[in-house]
Amino acid sequence: MAKTPSKKTVGAKAPKKATTSKKRSKKRVESYSTYIYRVLKQVHPDTGISKKGMSIMNSFINDIFERIATEAGKLATYNKKATLSSREIQTAVRLMLPGELAKHA
Repeated sequence: MAKTPSKKTVGAKAPKKATTSKKRSKKRVESYSTYIYRVLKQVHPDTGISKKGMSIMNSFINDIFERIATEAGKLATYNKKATLSSREIQTAVRLMLPGELAKHA
C-alpha cells in the first residue's frame, strides 16, 4: 500500500535537532592555483587568468609532476636505490624538459 504525501503547513518549521554532533568541515581540494597566480603576478603584474585557464594550468602541473616522479622512480630502480634523492629528480627533469628549460634544472 503506497503512502500518500502528508500536507505541510506553510508557516510551520520542523523541530530543530539536538546539536550534539560536530559541524561538518568542507572537504579540502588541493590545487596549485595560489602558486600559479603568484608566479603570474611576478612575471606579468597586470595580467589575470580565467577559471578555465587556471584549471588547465593546474592539470598541466599535475601532469608534469607525475611524469617527473615516474622518471625519477625509474632512475632510482635502475641504480638499485630505494630512496628518491635530489639527484634523481634533477636528472628526471633534465630528461623530461626540452632544450633551454632543461639547462636551468
